[in-house]
Amino acid sequence: MTINIRRLGVRPLAALLLAGSVLSAPLPAAAEDSDTLVIGRSMDVNSLDPARAFCDTCQFYLTAVYETLITLGEDNKSLVPNLAESWEVNDDFTEFTFHLKDAAFADGSPVEASDVVWTFERLKNLKGSPSFLMDGLVSAEAVDPRTIKITVEAPNSEFLNKVSAPYTGIVNAEVAKAAGAIGDETAAEADKAESWFMENSAGSGPFALAGYSPEAELRLARNDAYWGEAPAFSEIVVTQIQDAVSQAQALETGQVDIAMQIDPDTAKSIRSPDVVTEVVPSFNFVYIGFIPGAKGMADVLTPDVREALALAVDYDGMLDFTVGGNGKKQAAPIPNGFPGTAGLTPRSQDIEKAKEMLAAAGASDLKLVAGYPNDNVYGVDFNIMMQKLQQDFKAVGVELELKPLTWAVWREELGTGEWPITAVYYAPDYFGSGQYAAYFAMVDGYPWTKRASVGKPELVVNAAETGIYAKALASSGEAADAAYAELADEMMKDTIILPLVSPDLVLAHRSDIEGVRYSACCNLPLAEIKRK
Repeated sequence: MTINIRRLGVRPLAALLLAGSVLSAPLPAAAEDSDTLVIGRSMDVNSLDPARAFCDTCQFYLTAVYETLITLGEDNKSLVPNLAESWEVNDDFTEFTFHLKDAAFADGSPVEASDVVWTFERLKNLKGSPSFLMDGLVSAEAVDPRTIKITVEAPNSEFLNKVSAPYTGIVNAEVAKAAGAIGDETAAEADKAESWFMENSAGSGPFALAGYSPEAELRLARNDAYWGEAPAFSEIVVTQIQDAVSQAQALETGQVDIAMQIDPDTAKSIRSPDVVTEVVPSFNFVYIGFIPGAKGMADVLTPDVREALALAVDYDGMLDFTVGGNGKKQAAPIPNGFPGTAGLTPRSQDIEKAKEMLAAAGASDLKLVAGYPNDNVYGVDFNIMMQKLQQDFKAVGVELELKPLTWAVWREELGTGEWPITAVYYAPDYFGSGQYAAYFAMVDGYPWTKRASVGKPELVVNAAETGIYAKALASSGEAADAAYAELADEMMKDTIILPLVSPDLVLAHRSDIEGVRYSACCNLPLAEIKRK
């Protein structure tokens, strides 16, 4: 399938759908003037277990149901109290002490230090996708029922930021253990609670899980026993709507109150006076990832070939074609505005140099396959994005076969070496650059090192990054910024992760809804939303 030339500011897929859009899933009755908030989005849920979940939908679900010790303020940078009313840090960033508020779980039992200890230990020991947040945890100790002391093995100036991530939400330990959850070193093999968490919740937040149907809807019910300020809605329904145009149509007709994945082009097409749209910058980005450890690729996707493919990409055109220019280019797999990114220069296209490098590597007739989720993320349709990449690679003589997959199949095939290129996205879990090092750096054992190497770490490991990351975590202020800038430069040299677009975010909602904002940790803070 070839890409048509952009006309009149409307993306090709959007133009087709505007001619006759069909909603991707049955919708509830119009939510207007009701006590129910209805949100339309394409859901990417991999789990509802806080220690296993890792997705955008997971972020706002967990924030609404499980509370963290501290959280991110409205400026998206400052840390503010949540379950913890205060905290102290020692001089070398290895000991952190938290003092709890007088809070309670949804079943009425108090939130105690022992629950925090168990939650953090389980998060570490379960070895799920968000377990990196507890990397280096040496001990978590309940000093008394309201005081927790955390010790980490090496200086970690980002630990406070880490515990603002929604995946560190505190779980009612007794309830979870009764459901088969395990917090000790055997958790990765012995914990049997994931299915229970898909149907139940055990948090202290303003909402509780009311029901989840995969690829259909997620329902939350107000926690009437909530210890803090009660949320405005008694029920929140997140309903599956696959594409931006269908979400916009549902918003205009009043079938949803909020649409979360409308792109700027589609937002311009909305004519209803009952819909409010606002375009704001975000820290989100979409990227392609190279997998040199994929079948038959060890001697093909060499550093020089990866660099040549990076030079083939039309980054300006990609930005224009996917989001109509409503976004920014991004240099490294650390978002613009985060520590260490101020002086970075984004990549640029150089077709002739790409051809020369491919010829020198004996890869002029290269054929590759890209397996990726068939989805719309941050208003970027992955099919459109990958068609543009296919066209860019073709310009340097590389044939790229596109293999769009459901989320379930993509997750199953990721890491098996079935395809050498994928496309994914990343939203911050907290404000801080360390999370990107912990996820994308080519350090042995790190998530993307495992994905890219498929069991052959020698293909991708960058030995310099371990020491630079340690230096960053032992620093703060300008020293940390300088270390993260050095680390970002190394991550760019790896040429494993290529950010393609950092899209602006469209906040789109009915005019009678207020309190909708973008959160860099929590995506969409549901408890703040009200109906006028």
